[in-house]
Amino acid sequence: MSRIATVICAAVAVAAGGYWLTTSSNTIPSNPLVGTAEAQEADLDTSTIVEMVQGAEDAPVEIIEYASYTCPHCANFHQGAYKQLKKDFIDTGKVKFTYREVYFDRYGLWASMVARCASPEKFFGITDLLYEGQSEWTRAGGPTEIVEELRKIGRLAGIDNDQLEACLQDGTRAQTLVAWYQENAERDGIQATPSFIVNGKKVDNQSYDDFKKLIEDELGS
Repeated sequence: MSRIATVICAAVAVAAGGYWLTTSSNTIPSNPLVGTAEAQEADLDTSTIVEMVQGAEDAPVEIIEYASYTCPHCANFHQGAYKQLKKDFIDTGKVKFTYREVYFDRYGLWASMVARCASPEKFFGITDLLYEGQSEWTRAGGPTEIVEELRKIGRLAGIDNDQLEACLQDGTRAQTLVAWYQENAERDGIQATPSFIVNGKKVDNQSYDDFKKLIEDELGS
């Protein structure tokens, strides 16, 4: 069984109680993977989940990244190689870049729900904020402290409190995101993050120089 499938099954197996955890001051998601088994049987429309894309739709090279907001290697990629990739290939129309979230834990799902709370145009900016502050918000303490740090990032991105709460409390949306993620990960054989699909071929994380060569080979340069 893959690492991703193992994490999901374990989360479902140990889940107890309801989908939400009520604290003294706020109601926050308890375990976002609770109910995954039920979600698989429910009539969840995963086509409602918007693909987050940068670059020209007709770019000759398509890169799909699978990443988790709580993955340190993903943060390193987004703080380094991704910025150069965007400058050299995405912004120049040579690469269509699609970002797909992976949910190893509830915190990664909460972060995704915040990133997707605003318009799609703000998604990558919020993603940058999440990765830049990853070491802070993921270590803020328990669930209450972490979700409050995520709220701060959402507010910094211009999302108001009512909208943030509506996003974080949308249990159907959370289940649909998990089902969408499972479909994608199983179809593409994703077992670790970050992982990449380059013009249909799975590629492991690598240095920017190696990525550049791979893209140039696809471009026929």
